[in-house]
Amino acid sequence: MFDKFLHNAIEDASATARLREMIAVLRKREVVRGMTPEKLRQVLEDLGPTFVKLGQVMSMRPDFLPPEYCDELMKLQTGAKPLPFRVILEVIEQEYSRRWNQVFQSIDEEALGSASIAQVHRAVLTTGEKVVVKVQRPGIYEIMSKDILLLKRAATLLKIISRSQDVLDFNMVLDEMWMIAKQEMDFLMEADHIEEFEHLNRDVDYVSCPKVYRQLSTQHILVMEFIDGVRLDDFDALRANGYDITLLGRRLGENYVKQIIEDGYFHADPHPGNIWIRNGRIVWLDLGMMGRLSSRDRMAIRKAVYALANHDTFEMKAAVLSLGVVHGRINHTALYQDIDALMAQYSSLDFRSLQMGVLTRQIMNILRVHHIGCPQGLSMFARGVLTIEGVMRLCCPKVSFVEIFAKSLSVDFKKNFNWRDELDKAKREGLVLLRKSAQLPEQISDILKMTMSGQTKVNLDLTGAEEPLRHLDRMINKVILAVLCAALLLASSTICTTNMTPKIMEIPLLGFLGYAIAFILSIRIIWDIHKGI
Repeated sequence: MFDKFLHNAIEDASATARLREMIAVLRKREVVRGMTPEKLRQVLEDLGPTFVKLGQVMSMRPDFLPPEYCDELMKLQTGAKPLPFRVILEVIEQEYSRRWNQVFQSIDEEALGSASIAQVHRAVLTTGEKVVVKVQRPGIYEIMSKDILLLKRAATLLKIISRSQDVLDFNMVLDEMWMIAKQEMDFLMEADHIEEFEHLNRDVDYVSCPKVYRQLSTQHILVMEFIDGVRLDDFDALRANGYDITLLGRRLGENYVKQIIEDGYFHADPHPGNIWIRNGRIVWLDLGMMGRLSSRDRMAIRKAVYALANHDTFEMKAAVLSLGVVHGRINHTALYQDIDALMAQYSSLDFRSLQMGVLTRQIMNILRVHHIGCPQGLSMFARGVLTIEGVMRLCCPKVSFVEIFAKSLSVDFKKNFNWRDELDKAKREGLVLLRKSAQLPEQISDILKMTMSGQTKVNLDLTGAEEPLRHLDRMINKVILAVLCAALLLASSTICTTNMTPKIMEIPLLGFLGYAIAFILSIRIIWDIHKGI
């Protein structure tokens, strides 16, 4: 019992110390004077790896934050101060339960990269193969889990204090961030991602990813082949090696569209540092964070692109509703108007110059305004497309990503189109229609009988009636308060004619309390009338 009490006391002390650190950062950045996108990014960077990861997840949620905040949070740096080399060796030896030089001939002391979760070093296996070793920072799971616990407590308090009824609450974002962080901290899961990606792209001869050494990989260590190539944005080196940069850009766009449309499994962070060129092939690195799109999501995306191409507002509205998760009532008139305004922006725009990432962000903003939830896959899709379009504008501005996207949809339609299947489908639908048509006379007869007997019920949803109803509700509340106020005054006056004790200033205590409450209620009623509430 004492050990449990001591453990809880230590945990509470640790949480208190961490809370003090957070408050110190907020004071340093003068948060009380207002929040700007840049200040929010700086605060998250100062607070450490948990909050950097939280910011990265929030940057993918335009349904949670305004676009200017999302754009700023996409700049969050994952770089961290490198760990001492001896700590890296200690982790390796602890994981393998043997000396590091029994597995590796050599390990470079200088890190190739150091991020908030892991650190990467070049190494050579005892068999002579060149590899990179990704080593997880010791204790990072415990640090992040404690921060998440503190944030969840804060989110609970905010939920109690705030009257907001937004579809997306902060706990949902925290759960999503923690899920992504746990995936990135489990290197065996990243190994699974690499192998799945390799399997899905096995027939694409110009795409590859690093080979994983499964027998040397654990939950905290990942060993992969060393990619001796050129970064996609190192144009001088690419030209020096004789590469056609425009062709590479087109192939990059085609493969990313394939990942989205055909596979529904795509790289969620395709920045230039994660895309290298080796022997003419595009090598995708850092596959720890991958996005998934269900067949329903992919169908809705197709529908949205077709609707935009045909300037069909009704079809776009259907696509938007398919992409989102509807939790409550929707003002369909306002939603249609917002989508129609969006479509009007693109009415005279050349389809080649359309930016898919920007369009997706605009659609997600409409979801946010109308309190429609956004699935995780779609938020990752938005960030991924926005990033890949930026990369393509940088390396091959003449190649249009949306043109590749639209072409892929057409090819996909032709590939999946089968006359025999379509004919069978038409036969089935025709049979169902005939059966339903045969039931119509019976259904009409039932409706007439119910109407004549007074059993018919009609449900009406009057769009735009919400505000008058709210006004009526407030008026009724004020009438109830006024009645209560009058009742208290009458009751208190009656009590004052008696000799009831105890008394305050010769007034019975109950009468005094009744007058006081009636006075407060009357002040409240006068204040509400003055404010027009």
